[in-house]
Amino acid sequence: MVGQTLSVPGAGESSAAQAQASWVPMTAIALGQMLMSFNVASLPVALGGMVRSFDVPPTTVGTAIVMYSMAVAALVMLGAKLNQRYGAVRVFRTVVVVFGAAQVLMTFSPTATLMITAQGISGAAGAALVPALVALIAHEYRGKQQAAALGILGSARAAAGVAAFLIGGILGTYIGWRPAFGILIALSALVFALSFRLTPDRGRPDIGIDLVGVALAATAVLLLSFGFNNVNRWGLGVALPGAPFDVLGLSPAPIMIVLGLAFGQAFLSWTHRRQAVGRTPLLALQVIDSPEERAAVYAMFSVVALEAALNFSVPLYIQIVQGRTPLATAIAMMPFNLSVFFSALLIIRLYDRLTPRQIGRFGFLLCSAALVWLAFVVHNDWSEFPVLIGLVLFGIGQGSLVTLVFNVLVTASPKELAGDVGSLRGTTNNLAAAVGTAVAGALLVGLLSANVMRSLAENPRLPPEIQSQVNLDNITFVSNDRLRSLMEGTTATRDQIDEAVRVNTEARLRALKIGLLIMAALALLTVAPAGRLPPYKPGELPRDPPWNDADGIALGEAPGPGGAIAKPA
Repeated sequence: MVGQTLSVPGAGESSAAQAQASWVPMTAIALGQMLMSFNVASLPVALGGMVRSFDVPPTTVGTAIVMYSMAVAALVMLGAKLNQRYGAVRVFRTVVVVFGAAQVLMTFSPTATLMITAQGISGAAGAALVPALVALIAHEYRGKQQAAALGILGSARAAAGVAAFLIGGILGTYIGWRPAFGILIALSALVFALSFRLTPDRGRPDIGIDLVGVALAATAVLLLSFGFNNVNRWGLGVALPGAPFDVLGLSPAPIMIVLGLAFGQAFLSWTHRRQAVGRTPLLALQVIDSPEERAAVYAMFSVVALEAALNFSVPLYIQIVQGRTPLATAIAMMPFNLSVFFSALLIIRLYDRLTPRQIGRFGFLLCSAALVWLAFVVHNDWSEFPVLIGLVLFGIGQGSLVTLVFNVLVTASPKELAGDVGSLRGTTNNLAAAVGTAVAGALLVGLLSANVMRSLAENPRLPPEIQSQVNLDNITFVSNDRLRSLMEGTTATRDQIDEAVRVNTEARLRALKIGLLIMAALALLTVAPAGRLPPYKPGELPRDPPWNDADGIALGEAPGPGGAIAKPA
């Protein structure tokens, strides 16, 4: 049986019919994406308010962020199978209700434990919602309208991030953190009402649930995520004091990463065996069986990791080193977020003129150039025009790439595998975000330590007896005000305090600059897998398709915006 390629208008569907498809279903789909994105983006903004409200340390509140991401990443493949078995519309409607109920618990939670529980429930609902969004787009739209819908989905994620920073910052400053999550209760009700405008679909009761695959995939994702997220606290080699345990003196973080990779390989082997005997796998490997599709996965992982690294580095510097508010951080990041939003929408206009390979290469080159530019122009004021240019350029590259690689994956697979593409997207995005944040943190801390130690060793104004009283080389990412307060409790003179603050400021700025250059190098390396993206434009048949199926080509189906023709299902 030949699967119908998602973006192809042929085979019984006219272009006029596509043009007449209503955008009302897309409104429900886009708002469903915004539910998840607004929630997870609001958590860092609300951190300070939650600490005061629950009287707990920041690390306890940070557990909520980890809980949400872990639940999505670990369960998203199971969510995809639930969509296929029971129908995407039914699953979408159900999990929106569950998500709304979780937000009720979140808004009125009296303790940190219930707040963390609410985020765990939200993550479980999100794990089914992520693949449902892709399946619904595949069900509702075709051709250029589908490409536009995928662009809208990417823009909805960026728009929700902008709204969360602004709304959460304003409400958190003047009212409190709870109303920001109360908004999601009303939004869930609106999405549920709009879900009745979605075109009904049928589930496939014959789809089995691979419980062994669920266990292997969830274990791999959890180990990798916990390992990468705790490299800084637990240590990259020798176990640090913050590690919960050690293995012969070694940190558990790298051990978890290695075990996670092993479980990931075991999952792939198990999936191959299950497919070979004709049973339904947890993830259909057809969505990554060609070099073009694997290149799209690598590119997606890289661009999301780079975004996470920048989103970690810049707010860290603004809030901790400069001591500014979350609202000031949101304003500083606005050029980046807005450029991501608009580029994700507008990049689809180039699909008729440039190949995915050309757009991918240019996108990563643009990201690399923007990061190099930022490394040279950034100082202590993020509102400077040269800095804004760098943020805008990186946002254009990032938004374009996220939409492009997602579209390549969707259009390269048959319609019935849309849920698998969605689960692959969810797993890749969450793992990439964890890795990008962890790598950025490890880079900045390592670079900072080296810079501070060198500056102290070369500075005659800060003798060893002063350094020993505050141990400056072990102070990471403290604000100048906090450092000044610590120094005032020592025997340091006013001039020595001013000198320590200067060392603090310059070392952190230098660490940020070097970190940006390393990120630029990583973006440049990703030009290589981007060169494996599809090399032809819509309407052109590939010279050497990755599959030679006479039936598929005989259908006369041309590749869609992602550059794919129909593949055997």
